[in-house]
Amino acid sequence: QVQLVESGGGLVQPGGSLRLSCVASGFRFSRNTIGWYRQAPGKQRELVARITSGGNTNYADSVKDRFTISRDNTKNTVYLRMNSLKPEDTAVYFCNVDLGFVYWGQGTQVTVSS
Repeated sequence: QVQLVESGGGLVQPGGSLRLSCVASGFRFSRNTIGWYRQAPGKQRELVARITSGGNTNYADSVKDRFTISRDNTKNTVYLRMNSLKPEDTAVYFCNVDLGFVYWGQGTQVTVSS
């Protein structure tokens, strides 16, 4: 079955960095677009970044020049490198894949606070 497992979240001070990982299984990983989304308390889930099978990327304006999405097809893993973190980046971060049905991981908490 399709599985997406996120990891790498935690508590970090403003200006700090984290790298999130999303390990996928149960589908042809290399042929699919993978997205990172986030949801802050009381807010709707929003797209953070997306990477296609060909490696093309797009980002939310709020994270451009700070976050980098990448993929390693040999490890069925997508990464989200987050630099210059701000308190407003605090959220649960999810990865997803749309196979006709949209699958989500369980999420990983990122908290940016001093």
